[in-house]
Amino acid sequence: MRANLVSPSASHLSYAIRDIVKFGEVVRRHGVEVTWENIGDPIAKGETVAPWIRGIMHEVVELNDSWGYCPTEGFLEAREALAAHVNLRPGARVGSNDIIFFNGVADAVAKVYGFLSPHARVIGPSPAYSTHSSAESAHCALPHLTYDLDPDNGWLPDLDDLRRKIEKNPSIAGILIINPNNPTGAVYPVAVLEEIVNLAREFCLFLVADEIYIHMVFPGVETVHLSEVATDVPAIVMRGISKELPWPGSRCGWIEVLNRSADSNFSSYVDSVVAAKRLEVCSTSGPQLAVPRIFGDPRYTGHLAARAQMYADRAKEAGEALQDVPGIRVHPAQGAFYMTVLFEHGALDGENRLTISDSELREVVASQCKGAAADARFVYHLLASRGICVVPLTGFYSPHPGFRFTLLETDDAKRAWIFRTLAEALVEYLESVKG
Repeated sequence: MRANLVSPSASHLSYAIRDIVKFGEVVRRHGVEVTWENIGDPIAKGETVAPWIRGIMHEVVELNDSWGYCPTEGFLEAREALAAHVNLRPGARVGSNDIIFFNGVADAVAKVYGFLSPHARVIGPSPAYSTHSSAESAHCALPHLTYDLDPDNGWLPDLDDLRRKIEKNPSIAGILIINPNNPTGAVYPVAVLEEIVNLAREFCLFLVADEIYIHMVFPGVETVHLSEVATDVPAIVMRGISKELPWPGSRCGWIEVLNRSADSNFSSYVDSVVAAKRLEVCSTSGPQLAVPRIFGDPRYTGHLAARAQMYADRAKEAGEALQDVPGIRVHPAQGAFYMTVLFEHGALDGENRLTISDSELREVVASQCKGAAADARFVYHLLASRGICVVPLTGFYSPHPGFRFTLLETDDAKRAWIFRTLAEALVEYLESVKG
């Protein structure tokens, strides 16, 4: 070509959750039935939307406005309703102009990082959620900056590590919080959130909070929305309906802009994000109109509580199935619908393998494993030998070897098989090096 067409950011785009699908399809072509435990899609795993929520959606379809464009920022009635929900809580106050709709949280992520100055960095947690880490890395064509989540402390942020990195790197302009966390399932106590807010205040930083799972905190676990503790620090909170209704196909998310008036530069930055949204006209109309009707329905509180309890029960089930496997650590989830397994130090030092009967597929796996991270090698063997697709933890920008799986399977017998098979495969794989 006359000019190089490839952006220098292209090499920073990766999404381990779907990248593993490519190899999964190879495995399927060899006759292996694949159970997909990599994607956080409740609908794909058999969950159905409650009839009363479906009824509201049917009502919305009858509205003419649901078929046309909406204002760039979103329908006023939806934005007013969401602002009112924020203001029911103590803490930062917002108005309808502080609510901006996007085509899912992923769209918000792309705009928030994509229109940030390339010289301004947002430091995020490690393990990292790929959408955030890739978007932040791509906006400046540099490796993503991370602070540690401590596996020895329930995957909570290492605040000393975060402070140290902020002090050493003046390009850091913001801090990303994912609460409840994906991929670890950790939920951040109020004191931890307050400390991060204090760091932002001390160093004149803004905050980005992904709260897509905030209404999926398990019973007995305590946390708060960022708006309740960030009373004076500029922040962008990302929310959506893909997980909690669930309606991932709606592609309906929004941001809550907190304390915009506290900093003129932050306010101008938010203006640029809205201007970028304006270029694509608007977000999807119908789901926006459903949001205030669903959130305002008296049945919604019970709906959220029932789903949180359901996932808490499944997390307990998974933990009991895996707890006695030597060579791993299983961190109980406190929210969302994921769990992580961490390999103990040295557990993957040998040439571990699982039995793969198909000789051709065995060669394919051997080729795939060349140069791969140690936990990725387990994931490839698991896929080929058992047909279960999980995501290696190193794919989440993490130095800790392990893997993430979901708690989404609705069929009780199949879910028990998944957890039992994971345990059996882990025992075989970690014992194989001794043979």
